[in-house]
Amino acid sequence: MAERPQEAADGLRAIQRRERHAAVHALYDKAVSIQVIAETLGRDRKTVRRYAHATTPEAARLGTGVRRYGQIHAYTPYLHRRWNEGCTDAARLHAEITERGFRGSTRTVRRHLQEIRVSGKPAPDRPKDLTVRKASWLITAHPHRLEESGALKVKKLLARCPELDALADCVRSFAAMMNERRGSDLAGWIAGAEGTALKPLHSLARGLREDFDAVTAGPTLDWSSGRVEGNVNRVKRIKRDGYGRAGFDLLRLQILLAD
Repeated sequence: MAERPQEAADGLRAIQRRERHAAVHALYDKAVSIQVIAETLGRDRKTVRRYAHATTPEAARLGTGVRRYGQIHAYTPYLHRRWNEGCTDAARLHAEITERGFRGSTRTVRRHLQEIRVSGKPAPDRPKDLTVRKASWLITAHPHRLEESGALKVKKLLARCPELDALADCVRSFAAMMNERRGSDLAGWIAGAEGTALKPLHSLARGLREDFDAVTAGPTLDWSSGRVEGNVNRVKRIKRDGYGRAGFDLLRLQILLAD
């Protein structure tokens, strides 16, 4: 009985996710930029990007609390064993894994077990080892830094999914272009990214085209904004020393004296 208010809230949030997902994709699928969608719908760019890159409303919800949600995978074997033993109460399971070091919420546990609850089947004895975060790291890591087991996982992963294979090619070619400072290859890379069936890459390509000259200059020229950024950070540190009470004149004097 105690979980009913939370279940009702989860149901309302699910409806809201579906509505937001549909509203974002109604524009995103027409090649409208993330910035324009955010301004049209009155939402933050990060929120719009999360819904635009999510193939389903359910996938969009994983964009919040990723750090805490990722922690629960370490307790998946225990949760699945307890589930198959007959303990399906999320609050009780949360208390049990909290004693073992889990720092997330009861809601995180409930979301983690929702797929098993809906399926009506026993929890798998051996949950999937390869998470989204782990797969992303394997694809973006430098091939020379991967151990043999990691390289084998990447090979199996790319063999099972042509889309990820295309993504990996784009990641590697982009990394090579940046490391070798071949800014002249950027136009060709963008064209290749637009030729894939991956919408997130299309969005990235649009963003690169919007500021093409500046992006090309990055991996081409020897100049860097590092000194400017360093001074900006120094000014921010001096400003924080005043706890927000320093006016411009005092801040200017502090900066000059610091030099």
